[in-house]
Amino acid sequence: MPARFEELDFQETSMGEVSLRRRHDLTVDAEVYEVKLGEEYLMSSLFTVAEVELARLGLAACAGDDLEVVVGGLGLGYTARAALADHRVRELTVIEALAPVIDWHRRGLVPAASELTGDERTQIAHGDFFAEFQAPTGRQWDAILLDIDHSPQHVLHPDHAEFYSSAGLARVAARLRPGGVFALWSNDPPEESFTKLLAGVFAEVEAHRVTFPNPLQDREALNTVYTAKRT
Repeated sequence: MPARFEELDFQETSMGEVSLRRRHDLTVDAEVYEVKLGEEYLMSSLFTVAEVELARLGLAACAGDDLEVVVGGLGLGYTARAALADHRVRELTVIEALAPVIDWHRRGLVPAASELTGDERTQIAHGDFFAEFQAPTGRQWDAILLDIDHSPQHVLHPDHAEFYSSAGLARVAARLRPGGVFALWSNDPPEESFTKLLAGVFAEVEAHRVTFPNPLQDREALNTVYTAKRT
């Protein structure tokens, strides 16, 4: 019988202590994988609906085939794997700041890791997504899917905050091909102020309410996926 709780990895990083844990949750009678940065929960395999919807909604707004997609944040890989499920995706690049998270996938410590690492369309890069997109010039993409911070207001590092300003979003738009889409996951309900910021930069903006059951609290949970399209 597997242990009720196991810490699969724990490492120090420039952003703090990152850990991967596996536990058997009696409420749902299932193995649950969790990623923590310090005392903050970054991701749980129990709540993945919105991560999948980030890829689905972002790519649904993209026209054409042979899509080149970049994902900011690897986590447990749900957004990246959902993007690969779209047959139009020709190339997928995942940028992850925490080297241990990449290592977990390469070592097969997280669920279905081989679906990502074994797909020849995938490249996983160790780097700072926000530093990459500070410049308005550089490689352009058909879709930019971002799942790193908890929300535009609740960031993991103060340096990330400028990304969610008008100037920061304008630089993101410049890195999209015409008709390209920027999609962002948020743990919070839709924020009117942020939707207005997006609308000041992009031609088509929508805040999608994503709901799913939270069995631990016996209630419905709400996340947001913002999609913003460049003309």
